[in-house]
Amino acid sequence: MDMEVLWVGIGVVVLLVILQVCAGNKKPVRSAVSGVLLGWLALLAVNITGMVTGVTLPISALSIGVSGAAGIPGVTMLVLLDMIL
Repeated sequence: MDMEVLWVGIGVVVLLVILQVCAGNKKPVRSAVSGVLLGWLALLAVNITGMVTGVTLPISALSIGVSGAAGIPGVTMLVLLDMIL
């Protein structure tokens, strides 16, 4: 499971760097890495505050991939889906 999560994380970063290069961004690696880190920090923040709010998200390849690729809006979507379903 740990290797799967690692490969998903690496794949998300590589995909975002490629998208940033295609978009013509001047600093594609920095932009992609900062977006991924913000998404993962948002996922971590949701799980840390879960003791107070009662909302936690499972750490899986899917949640790490969505939060890395979509960033904070992706984590928001995961939280809303968790609350609805």
